[in-house]
Amino acid sequence: MNEPANPDWVEFRTSAIHGTGGFARRAIPAGTRVIEYVGRRIDKAESLRQCERGNPFVFTVDEAWDLDGDVPENPARWLNHSCAPNCEAENDEGRIWIVALRDIPTAAELTFNYGYDLVDYRDHPCACGTPECVGFILAEEFFPQVRRRAD
Repeated sequence: MNEPANPDWVEFRTSAIHGTGGFARRAIPAGTRVIEYVGRRIDKAESLRQCERGNPFVFTVDEAWDLDGDVPENPARWLNHSCAPNCEAENDEGRIWIVALRDIPTAAELTFNYGYDLVDYRDHPCACGTPECVGFILAEEFFPQVRRRAD
């Protein structure tokens, strides 16, 4: 779907996964653009500086640019990671949308996979609690490697 996100899709409150999370205010159909991840457009050098300062809200846009999502107008920064997410991030010409992967019932926590790589993955434990959880915040492509290491 290409309609603008409806601000009435999400409410933010305490999450069992971590800190604050986003929850469906009403049933959300699969394919819906739930919320846009917005922020200050920064180059990769500034992105590295922000990450070194501990900014967890930097979002990759492309090879040259990232978004510094640590801004008040970006409530999407509170959405939590899950190893079995019900949403995904989609890049539409440099705009990052959080889109429902499947029908989401009212009150369900909205999650997406943060897509972290294996670098220092043990520094990023996951608390999503799903049966598919690999114990760390990682891109799904790395799940088999981490599961093998745990065996």
